Amino acid sequence: MPPYSSDQPHTILIAASAAFDTDALGRQLARHGFEVLAVRRGDEALEAVRGGKVALALLDVVLSGSAQLELCPRLQQASNHPLPVFMLSGHPDDEERQHAQQAGATAYLPMSVNSEDLAEKILLHLQVIAPAPAQAGIPSVSTLEVNYHTVLADSPDAIVLMQRGSRRILDVNLRTRQLFGMTETELIQADLLSLCPLLQPDGLPSEHVLDVGIERVMAGDAQSIELSMRHSAGRPIACELRMVPLTTAEHRLMHVRIIDVTPAKLAVALRDGKNALLEMVARGAAMNDTLNKLVTLIEGQLDGGYCTVMLLNPDGVTVHSAAGASMPPDYMNALNGLPIGPAAGSCGTAMFRKETVIVSDILNDPLWAPYRNAAAHYGLRACWSMPILLDNDTVLGSFAMYYKEVRAPQDEERYLIHTATHLAGIAIARTRREEELLRHREHLEDLVTARTAELRQAKEEAEHANEELSTALDNLSITQEELVRRDKLAALGALVAGVAHELNTPIGNALTMAGSMSERIKELRRDLDAGLRKSVLAAYLEQAASADEIMLRNLNRAAALVDSFKQIAVDGAASQRGRFKLGDVVAQLLQSLQAELNRRQLDLIEDVEHWQEMDSYPGLLTQALHHLIDNSMVHAFEARPKERGSITLSAHDSGNGEIVITLSDNGAGIAEADLPRIYDPFFTTRMGAGGSGLGLYITHNIVTGVLGGRIEVASTPGHGTSVLLRLPKVAPL
Repeated sequence: MPPYSSDQPHTILIAASAAFDTDALGRQLARHGFEVLAVRRGDEALEAVRGGKVALALLDVVLSGSAQLELCPRLQQASNHPLPVFMLSGHPDDEERQHAQQAGATAYLPMSVNSEDLAEKILLHLQVIAPAPAQAGIPSVSTLEVNYHTVLADSPDAIVLMQRGSRRILDVNLRTRQLFGMTETELIQADLLSLCPLLQPDGLPSEHVLDVGIERVMAGDAQSIELSMRHSAGRPIACELRMVPLTTAEHRLMHVRIIDVTPAKLAVALRDGKNALLEMVARGAAMNDTLNKLVTLIEGQLDGGYCTVMLLNPDGVTVHSAAGASMPPDYMNALNGLPIGPAAGSCGTAMFRKETVIVSDILNDPLWAPYRNAAAHYGLRACWSMPILLDNDTVLGSFAMYYKEVRAPQDEERYLIHTATHLAGIAIARTRREEELLRHREHLEDLVTARTAELRQAKEEAEHANEELSTALDNLSITQEELVRRDKLAALGALVAGVAHELNTPIGNALTMAGSMSERIKELRRDLDAGLRKSVLAAYLEQAASADEIMLRNLNRAAALVDSFKQIAVDGAASQRGRFKLGDVVAQLLQSLQAELNRRQLDLIEDVEHWQEMDSYPGLLTQALHHLIDNSMVHAFEARPKERGSITLSAHDSGNGEIVITLSDNGAGIAEADLPRIYDPFFTTRMGAGGSGLGLYITHNIVTGVLGGRIEVASTPGHGTSVLLRLPKVAPL
């Protein structure tokens, strides 16, 4: 056949009733310019072939008609060029193969054939690719002859050559003999089924599982099966059998590679068991249940081993058994209460030393001298024990492996005992912590109960004290109201007395002078009746003028006092509020006081930030500053020599929404005993000498009341006085 050319058909037809992986085959063929067309019915396949573009057809025997597979020749007849047809069978057998050949099929393949192998067969048949050329001196596959026994003898896997149908073993290698513990002669005289137990772990008969597996391999549905087999000693072996059918002209054989998957299954079981144990610990399962589960898990990994868990008692000296269901109960009970020590068997010594103790021969090891008879009674010959530690110094117990034959641990067993000890430590530590938490919780509940009782008693005492305080508070309120009433009356009395005292002098002087003038008028009338002389009238006029001056002065004094009394009750509502610059208020004040300052030979030093704005009461602020300056002029310099004194007025922004105004002088100062009384009404050190004692009282009411500020006074006798005002820029409403 000539090589395949580009002008020939490039469609591969697949006619299959079942699902076929056309994508995988299409990817393999696309590199060579072929496309895949899939149909599900015979008439669709015929229609596609009549189109003349099909290069090769893959035909499912299910669609090919009766047992004679008549669709195959019909496809070849419908094509306008020779059409190769590959028959695909889901259950290939020799009889069907013969029918396919008789129907004109080019090839007969299992439906499960690998897509890469199928693509190669198609490309080779169409001569798109060429087979590897034969080289001189190198045999081809068709001419190659090898000794099968020689090939499998050195294989690292267990290999069995089996006759299909009878399942008889024809040949085995060394690894097979080692796996089953049997001689070659014993194996060749047996069949594959005899190496299996009657039933598999799932309960199915081993014969059924093996036959079904072989059928699936022959049909191309599987290449391996899982089967539980048996060692000559009766030990089960979990195996995976990988089978390859070998067919010759004379024999129907099966090449079986047996892989021991027991270690893999044990590893999976150990992993799953560890996860289950950790879940039990996290769930808070009982420690005994967890430890028994642990012992069962580890024993399932061992070949003839038994496991125990011993716990160290709170006394730190004796032990008790916690798990060991596979061990004799009497033996486990006999261990309870035994002390640990330097020669206390495997477990007691391991806990005492805090290190692993390996005893390969119990009957000949001095560590077991006190207990070897008991061990021999129960057939125990080897014991390996590892301490369970919470930390480097705290021993919780031990995990031990027992065997009924003299032996030392292998690496796998050392790993298992280390794993088991670690898991046991987690479970025991969790239980110990929970018990400790329970004790703390119970103690805490006792403390809470006691504290609750104390608090209840304290509450009752507090309630009783509260009742007493309430009664005392009521009494205090009554007393306070009485004291306030008395203070008000006392203050009113003091105020009335002060007002009376202040007004008494000018009014008394005016009354005295008015009475004197009344007598003088009577004398003048008598003189007038007798004949009034000019000298008498002149004397009377002179006296009248003097009396008039005295009465007018005293009445003005009384009027001034009444006006000052009216200022005691500061009324913000009657005052004008507005926004103003501090400098304007200070300038007007100093202008009104300048003449009096000059008369008294006093200097007023100004240090004021004139641009500062306030939203307050400028009239009341002026009045307060006037009282302070007037008080300083009257009291600070009156008793000093005639050298010039000074008064300093400063005003600055404090930065926190306040204006700080300071008025200080270098005058006589205020006596320490008088400082607490300076704000009292009518308190003055110059009574009858021009001081009413109301200046600082009125100033205090203005500053702390309407202006909403504070006033502070500091003074040192002989060194002057300083008054500090802290006023908000915006007065309260």
